[in-house]
Amino acid sequence: MALAIQLSEVLDNFQLNAPAQVKHDINKSRLEVTASFRRDAAIQEGAVLPAFELVNADGGKTSSADLLAKGPILVTFYRGGWCPFCNLALRDLQSNLDAFKAKGINLVAISPELPDQSLSTLEKNELGFSVLSDIGNVFARKLCIVWKQPETLRPHSKAFGNDLQVINGDDSLEVPVPYYTKRLDGSIPLAWADEL
Repeated sequence: MALAIQLSEVLDNFQLNAPAQVKHDINKSRLEVTASFRRDAAIQEGAVLPAFELVNADGGKTSSADLLAKGPILVTFYRGGWCPFCNLALRDLQSNLDAFKAKGINLVAISPELPDQSLSTLEKNELGFSVLSDIGNVFARKLCIVWKQPETLRPHSKAFGNDLQVINGDDSLEVPVPYYTKRLDGSIPLAWADEL
């Protein structure tokens, strides 16, 4: 099934079945980020991806230089393993992993989750590519793709068992706006995720 259909089904199910206050607060925050997020301020097509060194799921370090030594990289940012939309997107990327490899492209996923959480995401989704931790959204902030979720979402996240303070190691409620970047010869064509 196509990713767009799967994402739509998750959203439709949420709209039909979520408690009224949860639905109100999440829908309001989705509208706010869609209206306020400045794509023009974020890294743009043709820009050079800043170098990075992030913690991998095993607790070691992975740098962009190490990855680029093996060939071009495709980077995807996701909010965390707690996000059903993100998990679907990661699984979709996994289903296309052979096609990426055939073109010599190395795929890497980045979230603000702590390494243990990233390892859980990697295992849960049976991913065959690197999952890196951008603790504190330091790298995402350089790309201007960080969104601070409203405080109204904190109790809902905790009620669903997703305490972002524990998952991310900070109390900020900040997450990256999901998108993909592909670095080939210093440039980055961007594809923003439709489900901001």
